[in-house]
Amino acid sequence: MQKNRLAVWSGRVLLAAVGLLVLAVAAAWLYLRGSLAQLDGTLQAAGLETTVSVARDEHGVPLISGGSRLDVVYATGFVHAQERYFQMDLLRRVAAGELSELFGERALPLDKSHRLHRFRARAELALKAMPATDLALLERYTAGVNAGLGALSAKPFEYALIGLPPRAWSAADSLLVIWAMYFDLQGGQEPRELARGWFKDHATEEQRAFLAPESTQWDAPLDAQSIAAGEVAIPAAAPAWWGKPKASGAQTLTDPKVAAAEFLNTVGSNNWAVAGSRSDSGAAIVSDDMHLGIQLPAIWYRAALQFPDGKGGQRRIVGVTLPGTPAVVVGSNGHVAWGFTNSYGDYLDLIALDTDAAKPGQVRTQAGWETPAVHNETILIKGAPAQTLAVRETSLGPIRVAMGRSYAIHWVAHTTAAVNLNARKLEFADTLDQALAIAPTMGIPAQNFVAGDDKGNIGWTIAGPLPRRAPAGVAATYPLSADDQAGVWTGWLTPEEYPKIVNPAGGQLATANSRQLANAGAELLGDGGFDLGARTHQVRDDLTALGAKTDVKKAYAITLDDRAVFLTAWHERAIAALDAKAVDGHPKRIEALKLLKDSWSGRASVDSVGYRITRAYMYALHDILFESANEEMARIDAKANMASVTSRWPVVLARLLDQQPAGWLPPQYANWQALQLAALDRAIGSLTKDGQQLSAATWGQRNTAASAHPFAAVVPVLGKYLKVAPDMLPGDQHMPRVSGPSFGQSERLTVSPGHEEQGIFNMPGGQSGHPLSPYFLDGRGDWVSGRETPLLPGPAQHTLTFVK
Repeated sequence: MQKNRLAVWSGRVLLAAVGLLVLAVAAAWLYLRGSLAQLDGTLQAAGLETTVSVARDEHGVPLISGGSRLDVVYATGFVHAQERYFQMDLLRRVAAGELSELFGERALPLDKSHRLHRFRARAELALKAMPATDLALLERYTAGVNAGLGALSAKPFEYALIGLPPRAWSAADSLLVIWAMYFDLQGGQEPRELARGWFKDHATEEQRAFLAPESTQWDAPLDAQSIAAGEVAIPAAAPAWWGKPKASGAQTLTDPKVAAAEFLNTVGSNNWAVAGSRSDSGAAIVSDDMHLGIQLPAIWYRAALQFPDGKGGQRRIVGVTLPGTPAVVVGSNGHVAWGFTNSYGDYLDLIALDTDAAKPGQVRTQAGWETPAVHNETILIKGAPAQTLAVRETSLGPIRVAMGRSYAIHWVAHTTAAVNLNARKLEFADTLDQALAIAPTMGIPAQNFVAGDDKGNIGWTIAGPLPRRAPAGVAATYPLSADDQAGVWTGWLTPEEYPKIVNPAGGQLATANSRQLANAGAELLGDGGFDLGARTHQVRDDLTALGAKTDVKKAYAITLDDRAVFLTAWHERAIAALDAKAVDGHPKRIEALKLLKDSWSGRASVDSVGYRITRAYMYALHDILFESANEEMARIDAKANMASVTSRWPVVLARLLDQQPAGWLPPQYANWQALQLAALDRAIGSLTKDGQQLSAATWGQRNTAASAHPFAAVVPVLGKYLKVAPDMLPGDQHMPRVSGPSFGQSERLTVSPGHEEQGIFNMPGGQSGHPLSPYFLDGRGDWVSGRETPLLPGPAQHTLTFVK
């Protein structure tokens, strides 16, 4: 009897526990559902001038239409907040150095490094100086954002996991989102200058000129076929650190605890334009694929905006927006299409500050002695007391201590010209000339701006602020002293002074982060870390190969070009090094040689082992020759290394292997072949660690993207909903189809202005940041495969209407 009662009560307890679990799961499910965006219905909105509709197609892409630009921007803010608020929150916090408030002490190092720049304080100052029309637009966007956030039945699910409520949006936050892009696009310039400072102290002028050339044969400038710079002679001797093993003795490629060097130099973005004289429609063709992180949600939000043009008609802009900001970043307005790539000019100087015991608390800049202002920045930390960071700021910028010296960080991003809303003026540009005049006035990180219009004109210039400074050439790429006039900026270049190229004879333009100009104008930009030029070179040749007449589809196809043009010579060197004597008695080398020959497609294809071995061999040489220097530079800054000193190192190493100068062979190697075999053995070792067969080491196995939401690893139970199955990706860094495990083509857009119905678009994630939304991963398959999908939204499946 007692046993029966016990069994009954045990069953009841079990049922109760199961019931509670079901209720908890149901409650969690309902909560998650409550934070989904509203897709249909009618909402009242204060401050509207007219009615606005958000008509989403089957992929969740909206056409936002209204009777005024202010009303459309309100609805844009509403939609951004409902689909992407947590992403927006992270962007503003990254810029302001406020992540610790959400994530605790683990975010504190990043917050301290970013808070040094005091961008929230700068944003408040920028708002006070903003034109009234722009401020009104930003305030309406902000109102839409907060209305969208407030209209959710439950707050975005990320905040439930963090245990904190979301903070309301402000107009200053939208400016911080632009500043977040400065960190993304120009944040490498500070460690680059520090790395080059170490390099200058540990190499002669002749060695620096050889190891860090200003150009190579791979450069493809816009104003010439090549850069006519004489090849720098190889000095008689190498620097003392050349070829020395790391002090720790660890081998980079084979040490799983060390970040592999295989993805150094992964910079990105391609854009190009084909003139109407070569297009099937007579309008220009513009293509753009910006290379950024490929996390979830995707960084961009697709949209088409439609509102009166002020001339009795309608203006429609289609492209991508950046959640947190109100304008279309890249796209077409029906008359002009435009795209960006990071320009990698020199927009930051480190100025070594002098001190004097007789002047306590003071520092000397080019302007003389001054007392830095001290700003006490309070950093809120979840689960811990707030900390105060004292920021010392000179007239040139905040002070950073490195290498035992104090430096003023003189950065374009610190100035009032850094951010504004002038990008929205592109919405009303009717001609290429108008667009080229707007670009230099834009407050964004300086970009290569390539555009084309419906009359067939194409052009390039720089979008974003350019400082007026004394021509300094390569000298300005190293830290400067207080006596160097190269560090003196005297205002800003006017739009008329910006370099530009319009309607070149060949009917094409292309940029891909490498040096843009061979001739006049190059000195206005400087070199802030140009790519070596292989991508630009290949894109230029692909465009030429399109012939006298082409179309949008053929121009788009260049984004998918994964031919290994740059790496082919390295493939040949690897095979040559593995001669009969080298492979005799070495079964792993024998297998590697066979795979180099049999599994080489001439492309960065997912099934190619030969491609992966070739690439690993080149990077193993990098590690052998630079690892001692890289270890020393890493002590100064985690991101300082020879790859930041110069992206052209593969060309330098190729010259050495081809010419084999005795003074550059590290003494531990009998000859240059022995060095190459050591690199090949290191590469083979890295590809066969943990018992893996070399034949299974395909490029796809290494180049696997598993895009995920930031919380996928933090909350394993939700992990399968917050990430995609691993995708093996073709493509690599030195070819148009740039792809890596966490970095790649964040969007692909190709369009002729006035013919947007033929436009092509795809991106690595869907419209929504919510894992339960049907739009969370919608379009991912198209991006992976490169499938041509329409740029314009399709027929409306859902319509949300805002009324007064």
